[in-house]
Amino acid sequence: MNEMLKPPSQPGGREAAVNAPPVVIAFLGVLVLVHGVRQFLTPETDFQVLLTFAFLPARYDASAIAGLDLPGGAWADAWTFVTYTFLHGDWLHLVFNAIWLLAFGSAVAWRFGALRFIAFSVLCTAAGAALHLAFHFGQISPVIGASAAISGYMAAAIRFMFQAGAPLGLFRIGGPDAFRIPAHGIVETLRDRRVVLFLLVWFGVNLATGLGSIALGGDTAPIAWEAHVGGFVAGLLAFPLFDPVRRR
Repeated sequence: MNEMLKPPSQPGGREAAVNAPPVVIAFLGVLVLVHGVRQFLTPETDFQVLLTFAFLPARYDASAIAGLDLPGGAWADAWTFVTYTFLHGDWLHLVFNAIWLLAFGSAVAWRFGALRFIAFSVLCTAAGAALHLAFHFGQISPVIGASAAISGYMAAAIRFMFQAGAPLGLFRIGGPDAFRIPAHGIVETLRDRRVVLFLLVWFGVNLATGLGSIALGGDTAPIAWEAHVGGFVAGLLAFPLFDPVRRR
């Protein structure tokens, strides 16, 4: 058996710091590959990549792009609801997202399986873009990063990670079975004080940082906190639609 698949409690075996399922490793690999390739592009070409694959609220306001011929056309109007997740501002932005992807994405992927995890990721990513669009219709600033999907993973994880017998240490993963504890319904979940505390901290941090800005690549860039919230709410509410474990 591959060392990464051994339960951490096995005699004579070493506990892995992070035991991520293949679909999460593949997702992370694509993120790194895309950002790595962009480092070799000319500024003009990279700008065209952003125009083609980043989420631009201005695409949906004819007056905002009057006279402009954005690449991708009508197809890009659809695919950018998802493709923006593969683009990042700089390596620090990517590393920060990679940490949370490994932590919460792994927990969700072990529970859902690869296909459900991919579909869930698409839903949360699109929901994040949709909420951002609602707040910033016509804005020319692009939205990039996997944070909306990761916010969805966080929301899904709190639906089961506080259950009795479920692992709380998301960086100490023993395999899929540890994440298949039957989940409570949304009402009972929200009665858990630990869940409420998590929600208060998560929304508080996102709202606070969203009103400020962070440095990405040496430039000051606003945080698309609305996309985070959209992904989180979608993940919290859509969890039962993807969960293969029979609910209590």
